Amino acid sequence: MSTTSQTRFWSDTTETMSKVPEVTIFFWIIKVLATTVGETAADFLATNLHLGLSGTTGVMAVALAVALYFQFRSDRYVPATYWVSIVLISVVGTLVTDNLTDKFHVSLILTTCIFAVALIITFVAWYRSEGTLSIHSIRTARREAFYWLAILFTFALGTASGDLIAEKMSLGYWKSALLFAGLIAVVAIAAFALRLNAVLAFWLAYILTRPLGASIGDYLSQPVGDGGRGLGTTGTSAIFLALIVVVVVYLTASRRDQPQPELSAT
Repeated sequence: MSTTSQTRFWSDTTETMSKVPEVTIFFWIIKVLATTVGETAADFLATNLHLGLSGTTGVMAVALAVALYFQFRSDRYVPATYWVSIVLISVVGTLVTDNLTDKFHVSLILTTCIFAVALIITFVAWYRSEGTLSIHSIRTARREAFYWLAILFTFALGTASGDLIAEKMSLGYWKSALLFAGLIAVVAIAAFALRLNAVLAFWLAYILTRPLGASIGDYLSQPVGDGGRGLGTTGTSAIFLALIVVVVVYLTASRRDQPQPELSAT
């Protein structure tokens, strides 16, 4: 890529259509489904397919890199490309936490703190560079790079905090799911009734949907004796992936979540 092309690629003044969908009910539905798949698919690949933690991490990291290559190459939001990237980054985010806790024996308390700090640093750097954290402003490659890095850390943080509360603190899967659903409801009330900043409300809800989805995934997939419903990682992953495909196909056909061109880049 030439110097001129690189400048154009990273410029914060050369804008295209927003690369992320409008935040509708479908956005949150697929997000929760994807976070659940992130939890169960990682377990399925590592255990059921005998890839192991390292093998699964390598395979999914390569798959994510390919998906993000096409996501960055696109000049607009494409439902299939975007949501495939979300599902894969959900799996990779889960694996990042699993590697730290299972392979390197880092405590869930410490991993939760590490990813919380990493996410805060990402947001600070993003805001200092771009002057906004709004997802409606994802119109340049630099902003998109900050966006996907933040997404990765939200998934890793959600996995660590969800496991910490459900397993380490022995709250259990379904109770953890109710807890995080309640916290999301509090954020929604604060946003609509108390006029909480919309960007802050979005990111708080986005972070909380990760442990919510992880708790739902564990509750459905884990054995009954461990507090789950015994569907297994294969069945749970298949069900939720099928639901994601149905919704994405619908959005592709209906264009219900296409970003609005009149939205400001800031």
